[in-house]
Amino acid sequence: MSLHKARIKLFEGILEKDVIDIEQLQKLAFNGVPEEKGLRSLVWKILLHYIPTEKNSWDTTLCKKRQLYQQFIDEIIVSPGGPTDHPLNMSPDSSWSTYFKDNEVLLQIDKDVRRLCPDISFFQSATEFPCSEIVNSNGVKRLHKRVEQSVLKYSTLERRGLGVAKLSNEIRRTDISSGDYTPLNEGCEAHWEVVERMLFLYAKLNPGQGYVQGMNEIIGPIYHTFACDANMEFRKYAESDCFFCFTNLMSEIRDFFIRTLDETESGINYMMGKLSDCLKKQDKAVWDRLKKQELRPQYYSFRWLTLLLSQEFSLPDVERIWDSLFADARRFDFLIFICCAMILLVRDNILNGDFASNVKLLQNFPPMDVTLILNKALEISYT
Repeated sequence: MSLHKARIKLFEGILEKDVIDIEQLQKLAFNGVPEEKGLRSLVWKILLHYIPTEKNSWDTTLCKKRQLYQQFIDEIIVSPGGPTDHPLNMSPDSSWSTYFKDNEVLLQIDKDVRRLCPDISFFQSATEFPCSEIVNSNGVKRLHKRVEQSVLKYSTLERRGLGVAKLSNEIRRTDISSGDYTPLNEGCEAHWEVVERMLFLYAKLNPGQGYVQGMNEIIGPIYHTFACDANMEFRKYAESDCFFCFTNLMSEIRDFFIRTLDETESGINYMMGKLSDCLKKQDKAVWDRLKKQELRPQYYSFRWLTLLLSQEFSLPDVERIWDSLFADARRFDFLIFICCAMILLVRDNILNGDFASNVKLLQNFPPMDVTLILNKALEISYT
């Protein structure tokens, strides 16, 4: 039996038990989860606390969550109870005010999801399981159509603070004619449209945070993993399952996206400080070089940390990295070690480079075997 098949057997052995040994699963998943038989999809659902460790609770949990998600779609997207007052009503409680503000959020989401993982065709292709309430509504319930139609229609309204005319100009630059949108056959729905719907629902259900650019890069790999599950039943509910896994993950990293929490222990500035301290401990020469050049962690690691490295590597490599991040009990400590490993693996370039070349190097990290990076990160974690 090959080593790969043996690993699959080990995962199956853990997942077949009535109660999943989470520590055993974390230890095994930390070294990578096979894609075969939907193992990664299932393991991520457990590691992201979407389904419990008790197997007899899985069906009830999944049924309840999937019904709840359908309720969100019905109440927020399909039948949102559209504007009833006058479009020029300036009251902040006006339903039109809410409608226009929603469209501002939608415009940003729409622009981001259309460009998700441009190196692969997955997000531009049609999903097997389009939302029937959406695609059978003559297109009027499609979120990107709502933005296009409503913003263009009301672009002449002078609404202080809503920027409707600006939105109109923006939508013209990103509409179908620009090439960002590839029409699908009638009754079909692209995967990026599914991602757009999840992000809009998240923004509506989390008004204190809303949508922040970059969340599309967090939800993308999760949705791709779930939508490619070998189990058709899980693929059918990839959207709802992804939404709740994304929500759970965001509850852990949301402080990265909130500026007022930058300095807290879960804030992004604190994390960048930890990376700098880790680098100083591991390689003082490299740390000194970056400090002398005033090449601060903010210039390169802000994106690394905030987006969990999702923009630095190809999607398969990102999913492999996330196996380790999700499996690590102190997963965001390991994220620091991975980032430190990335710097150390290009130390010679840094020591010989000037400020401009080093910024370019770290902002556009060179292609590299991700296993090499993870092994180096593991070595750092032991020191």
